[in-house]
Amino acid sequence: MNSYRSLAALLCVAMFAGCEKNGVQDITGPIASSRIKFFNFGVNAPSVNFYANDTKVTAISSTSGAESTLGVAYGSVGSGGFYSAIAPGQYTFAGKISATIDKDLAVSKVTGTIADGKNYSFYMSGFYDVTAKTAEGFLVEDPFTTVIDFSVAYVRFVNAIPNSAPMTLYAKNSTTLVEVAVGNAVTYKTAGAFTALPNGVYDISTRFAGVATNAISRAAVSFSAGKVYTIGARGDITVTSTTATTRPILDNTANR
Repeated sequence: MNSYRSLAALLCVAMFAGCEKNGVQDITGPIASSRIKFFNFGVNAPSVNFYANDTKVTAISSTSGAESTLGVAYGSVGSGGFYSAIAPGQYTFAGKISATIDKDLAVSKVTGTIADGKNYSFYMSGFYDVTAKTAEGFLVEDPFTTVIDFSVAYVRFVNAIPNSAPMTLYAKNSTTLVEVAVGNAVTYKTAGAFTALPNGVYDISTRFAGVATNAISRAAVSFSAGKVYTIGARGDITVTSTTATTRPILDNTANR
């Protein structure tokens, strides 16, 4: 019996010794009351892992036992688009390079306060400076109501395009052809209000004030009743190519 106990103790020591010191989250304690998700929308930015102070919040799974160097690539959202639990308080949020070269170099930092029980999104944004190895970033609250009307969907617009004038998001129902503005004009680094839309498939677009033509468009986006969505604009507004990685794009991510 003593030999079995000794073996079990050794296994436990080995298990904890093999755990990476900067693992994503400690899930042994009570779940934190607030939530946050992370977007890499920095044009030409490298893949990163996102941190809240010194704690890594996003990570890519690895089968080798070593930390993955893939990170969250440009145009992607961390943790599969899900929120991560976070305790209320003041933080320095950072996107740190995940690759072997310049490993853990913080390219984007933003200080912000997380309130109790609220939801947030952090965006790494702007144009990546390859010399300084820096990008911009911003934090927005995701103030969707906890009491959901299950007869409609809720949609809002976030503008993460650094060289864009303020834009308004429009949604045209592909069946009824009725088009509505989703909130008001949204400037860079800000978010519009959540707006109720009937369940359906929509062609969405953004326009500048006083301009009839679309700045960015995307067809056949489904908004399901009872769910909450954020349409995020990313890329370089001056790019006209329909295939370039840096072209302006409307990203659709579910908040709930």
